[in-house]
Amino acid sequence: MCLALPALIKEMLPDDLAVVELGGVNKEISLALVEGVSVGDYVIVHVGYALSKVDPEEAAKTLALFAEMSAAAQ
Repeated sequence: MCLALPALIKEMLPDDLAVVELGGVNKEISLALVEGVSVGDYVIVHVGYALSKVDPEEAAKTLALFAEMSAAAQ
């Protein structure tokens, strides 16, 4: 099973890297597979790589759904 999550770009770094935030956790990822993204954009992240840019409304819906599933599992 693959799990790719929307994450917010917080900082652009050299060499196609960026710092993203997801659920209060910051992580360095590669932007080598996407173009035209900047701080404040949401990207779909899987195993340390941004796969695509995602609409902020869609990202919010997805993150809310994951939060709901997490709360239901407890």
